[in-house]
Amino acid sequence: MPKVGILTSGGIAPCLSAAIGGLVEKYNQVSTNVEIIGYMHGYRGLLLGHSVKFSDEVRKNYEALYNFGGSPIGNSRIKLTNIEDCVKKGYVKEGQNPLEVAANQLVKDKIDILHTIGGDDTNTMAAALANHLKESGRTLTVVGLPKTVDNDVIPITQTLGAWTAAEQGAIFFDNLVNENTTSRRQLIIHEVMGRHCGWLTARTTYEYRKLLSSKKYLSELFISKERWDVHAVYIPELNIDFQLESKRLKECMDKNDCVNIFLSEGAGMDMIVREIESNGQKVPRDAFGHIRLDDINPGQWFADQFAEVLGADKTLIQKSGYFARSAKPGKRDLELIKKSAFMAVDFALNGESGLVGLDDNNEERLGLIDLQLIKGGKEFDTTQAWFVEMLTDIGQNNP
Repeated sequence: MPKVGILTSGGIAPCLSAAIGGLVEKYNQVSTNVEIIGYMHGYRGLLLGHSVKFSDEVRKNYEALYNFGGSPIGNSRIKLTNIEDCVKKGYVKEGQNPLEVAANQLVKDKIDILHTIGGDDTNTMAAALANHLKESGRTLTVVGLPKTVDNDVIPITQTLGAWTAAEQGAIFFDNLVNENTTSRRQLIIHEVMGRHCGWLTARTTYEYRKLLSSKKYLSELFISKERWDVHAVYIPELNIDFQLESKRLKECMDKNDCVNIFLSEGAGMDMIVREIESNGQKVPRDAFGHIRLDDINPGQWFADQFAEVLGADKTLIQKSGYFARSAKPGKRDLELIKKSAFMAVDFALNGESGLVGLDDNNEERLGLIDLQLIKGGKEFDTTQAWFVEMLTDIGQNNP
């Protein structure tokens, strides 16, 4: 029987714990003699040799994993090909190659199959690791599962956890929007995760407006659908004409006594970066070269652009990211997670490496995709009918 290693990496999403549960359930069906270990905190645990064996008790009670968010074996953001960063953080010693250290650990642990659950960074690192082992004459079957709330992995149609994140973001704002009753002329900015892709922001807006349609309103007490609605959706894929939008949103403010904006954290990033650099400041970045969005604070930047021109008496900026990504998976996601995990085990036992996902290049069917084809930065298609209709309905142009 093969020995199996599992690691989760990157940020969390509403699928990690459940995906592990799905893998365990399927391996249980194959044989209780399959040994499974989890590397603690992703590639960090692999580099440092920190792992935990899945006991008989864990194997027996795998269903508990379907009811939790997060990852029971922890996550981290580590790029195995960034030697300098790995040395700096103490994961490898000076002069060591992280890929070689990771490969040696897998050999030491006698791992035959490695399951990686993460986004494009996680799975491109898995591809690099598999190639490194192959070049050194060692074999390893790597079968990944695509995780990210941004839904921005090429060529994956729907990443695990993204549906749930949108639903939870809608619930978050369904509570938050009631803050518009605390003052007059209030600007509320709901900042949603999405560095390069606006799918999550768009879909969260869509899910929230579905909630709105199920409510009854009391216009005589100023509880109207128009006031509780979303008045603007800003995502990286759309250009923003601040002059036109300021005029349109000023009319919304005058009419509804509030303006509600759904903002992707990556929207307008080029403008924000240019402003930072023009001031002689350095743009903060992580080990992968990504801009540190928490340090940039896009929500505050957009608030600064609009608050005065809209005549806002109060501005509220709130992020739903941690709330949404930490949830356990909803029904729709859980079904896809289990199907994907079960298929991943089948391919792994057959010695086939790749990423199991809904494939844009194969009529959106669930199957095994070459790890070399996995890339990040997939853009949201703003021409989709549901999105165009939604923008039209709220009165926003789609450039």
